[in-house]
Amino acid sequence: MNKVELLAPAGDLEKLKYAIAYGADAVYIGGQTFGLRAAAKNFSLDEMEDGIKFAHERGRKVYATLNIIPHNNDLKDLPEYLSRLEKMNVDAVIVSDPGTIAYIRKNNPKIEIHLSTQANTTNHLSASFWHSQGLPRVVLARELSLPEIRETIEKSPSSLEFEMFVHGAMCISYSGRCLLSNYLANRDANRGACAHPCRWQYHLLEEKRQGEYFPVLEDEKGTYFFNSKDLCLIGDLKEIIESGVKSLKIEGRMKSLYYVANVVRVYRDAIDSFYANSKEYEYNPKWLDELKKSSHRQYERGFYDGRPDGNAQIYDTASYERPYDFIGAVKSYDEDTKLAEIEQRNKFVIGDEIEVMQPGFKSFNQKVSTLFDSEMNPVAEAPHPKQKLFLLMDQPVKAFDILRKKREES
Repeated sequence: MNKVELLAPAGDLEKLKYAIAYGADAVYIGGQTFGLRAAAKNFSLDEMEDGIKFAHERGRKVYATLNIIPHNNDLKDLPEYLSRLEKMNVDAVIVSDPGTIAYIRKNNPKIEIHLSTQANTTNHLSASFWHSQGLPRVVLARELSLPEIRETIEKSPSSLEFEMFVHGAMCISYSGRCLLSNYLANRDANRGACAHPCRWQYHLLEEKRQGEYFPVLEDEKGTYFFNSKDLCLIGDLKEIIESGVKSLKIEGRMKSLYYVANVVRVYRDAIDSFYANSKEYEYNPKWLDELKKSSHRQYERGFYDGRPDGNAQIYDTASYERPYDFIGAVKSYDEDTKLAEIEQRNKFVIGDEIEVMQPGFKSFNQKVSTLFDSEMNPVAEAPHPKQKLFLLMDQPVKAFDILRKKREES
């Protein structure tokens, strides 16, 4: 059976490798120009080449984002950039601007083009138009309900693929086309430099009462009425797959390595469970429990059931929920000594109860009992970021396994 694609974000080369290790079929990446996540670490051209090679050696795909709305001065570097991408054998580029699409089709016809969600495709006529322009895939606007998605797919050419977001942050603006950041912070969201003013704290000001600020809710701190909850459709995968969508996309190129790995492993397990026995497939509540262990805002279903109401917003905080700390990544393991080489990411100490998270939706718990520094001197704690350590393991581990620790409740 031709499985639906699981498409993961990769903000840098390390995250790309973890996304693939934890089960992504494809990743989407951004270079240091032309993408909508300028604040992410992103990829140099050499790193893009390394990432594409790493993915292709494992039978996975890489899509590059070229989805800014460019100004004239953005275009001067486009020819060389596309030439490099073509030589790297990138699997597709994700584009929203019609002129850029036309340029690629004329000058780099071997590069496959996917239409970005920034183009806000919300109906089958638009989808069919873009297919007639030579695009084999459309990323649907996030503002569509499941019935609208089904109708769009049913009334579009059968050779056209559709991709949809199933998890991650939601933008307050329609298909992410926001002017708030440009106006308030002089940072153009449509050219990759969003300052996220939708997450700022606001009060209401009436024009004839200058200087009098009224909280929209009865809260002395004000309110965050532009602040969207995160999208999570893990409970709806059966219906989504059966709708005919070909790619399930996770948002988050600016998220952590741990976030990417954990979210991918959950959706990988759910997708594989569906294809193992689609007729008896049942949602597993453990999937949502796992997703809640990653940094996230409160979860919502976005536009999936239709136009969302006020419950889709968070009014009392702009903060994430972070129930677990990512404390280390396994680099290697010695079967004779049972010592794992660890790269520390957050502090942990002797006596801590930790969990080892592994690809394949596997994990185990253990206590930190024996810890050495890089010179094999016994130590009682790991306080330094990216410190090299050796940890005695209760069970065998391997590279790409992740250590996490539950936060103490305050």
